[in-house]
Amino acid sequence: MNTDTVNTTESASVSTLAQMRDELRLQSHLAKAEARAEWERLETRWKELERKRAVVETASAETRQEIGTAIKHLMNEIAEGYERIKRSL
Repeated sequence: MNTDTVNTTESASVSTLAQMRDELRLQSHLAKAEARAEWERLETRWKELERKRAVVETASAETRQEIGTAIKHLMNEIAEGYERIKRSL
């Protein structure tokens, strides 16, 4: 193999690596942005959960049951969201 062939092969490999690097950098940045957006959405849901839990203390039995169901749904949504963030990082 001559020097020109080695340089051409090396340049192609470096070019391929550079392209992969650029794609991964973009994917990494996007993943972080998606995780950040998901976190912000879940923080809003967390605050809603805290408000609902505070209302339960002063609510009637029937209302407590309805709020309890809503709280369970919120908790499941938040847990699933946290798992999505965990998997994406």
